Amino acid sequence: MTVKPRIAVINYGVGNLRSIVRGLQQAGAEARTTENLRDIPSFAAVVFPGVGAFGSAMKILSTNQKTIKAAIRRKMPFLGICLGMQVLFTESEESKVRRGMGIIPGKVVKLVGSVKVPHMGWNTLRILRANPLVRGISGGDYFYFVHSYISKPKDSGVVLATTKYGSEFPSIVAKGNVYGFQFHPEKSGENGLRILSNFVGIVKGGLSGY
Repeated sequence: MTVKPRIAVINYGVGNLRSIVRGLQQAGAEARTTENLRDIPSFAAVVFPGVGAFGSAMKILSTNQKTIKAAIRRKMPFLGICLGMQVLFTESEESKVRRGMGIIPGKVVKLVGSVKVPHMGWNTLRILRANPLVRGISGGDYFYFVHSYISKPKDSGVVLATTKYGSEFPSIVAKGNVYGFQFHPEKSGENGLRILSNFVGIVKGGLSGY
């Protein structure tokens, strides 16, 4: 019998987490929400789904950053979704609480151009480089977005895929065992399930006995 990796979905009191938990379960993981980030070491991976404001998320994370960063240093896979991707960066323009976790150097800025904000709906990816996370995903595949801010990494090498809306922005980033999606895979149908399955495969690959 195949052992399912245990994945923690961080619950910080904002948004409906059932869709991402269900998506990870369909992708082959044993996923559940947790409000106590001290539980993180007992899991094989962590997902931080983001809905809401940067400042509010960072206030929740502020007392738990050491735990999260320690897990990342131990090579635990960490996936940030939407706002959860943005808090990985050094800082954001969105709120008075400007400092992020600083795991990926760079800044989060507001969408600009002659486009409606927020960016809400289906859009395509442009894949820039190969990575197990994007296996089976093609340029032109559609994913579902809801956001008003975008990331600007200092190192373009962390960007796996981009999306164009007004300007071109990173839609998938990866730095070592840390990954981020600007879109919502749990709302992106078969493509979303495929990319979540890729993440679960990465988690399995990092565990002994698989």
